[in-house]
Amino acid sequence: MDHAAVLELFDRDMREGAQPDGPGAVVERAGGVVRQAGSEQGWNGVLWSRLSGLAEADVDAVITEQVRYFAGLGRDFEWKLYGHDRPADLGRRLRAAGFTPEPEETLMIAECGELSLDAEPPEGIELRPVTDRAGVDLMVDVHEHAFGTDSSRLRHQLLAQLDADPDTVVAVVALAGDMPVSSARMELTPGARFAGLWGGGTVPAWRGRGIYRALVAHRARIAAARGYRYLQVDASDQSRPILDRLGFAALTTTTPYVYAPR
Repeated sequence: MDHAAVLELFDRDMREGAQPDGPGAVVERAGGVVRQAGSEQGWNGVLWSRLSGLAEADVDAVITEQVRYFAGLGRDFEWKLYGHDRPADLGRRLRAAGFTPEPEETLMIAECGELSLDAEPPEGIELRPVTDRAGVDLMVDVHEHAFGTDSSRLRHQLLAQLDADPDTVVAVVALAGDMPVSSARMELTPGARFAGLWGGGTVPAWRGRGIYRALVAHRARIAAARGYRYLQVDASDQSRPILDRLGFAALTTTTPYVYAPR
């Protein structure tokens, strides 16, 4: 895989050419940025920017305009900054404007045809598709226990997607008997070449048994069957070694810069 060419393709397909990630969301291209305005419970933020070559004052003016725009909507929002974005000091400028960086992750990409997709769940684990409210409840329960965060936004997003356009999301929960122990989802953007793997998490007592690996392989098989060429993951330090072994390549970093009006 030509890393530079694939990263350029990812920027073009999934950032500059971004599509709304769910019902009610709108993607706008204005003032050198591509941004999404969603509902209060949806994702709001800047996906891509073309700021290289601008004077410093002009870069700061673009940042200020995004703050003004989302404040006008009454929304917290995220500027999704990638390691190759320019100018090189954009992160510093975002912090100076009042943004708070969250933990850095690694953008990892693999070609579906190059992956080892034979990983099966360990004995006693069933992978169950999430297709209704009961399944979403199971998935949200795992997410909250695995990550220790409130998952009301995830619940809202999944229910809306399953109701409006179920072909754009694949969600799955891993069960040990009746107990949900791991879950994950995959976002499928119509016409794109990349399928996005998101939210893979396992409750602490069940980690290290190969469930996460099986969930990646399960979603990868579905993506390949639906004609997607690449898989994309924003990988944490915990998931990156597993993805390395499966055949994913690290192409750059990504850091969410969050702005919450005071």
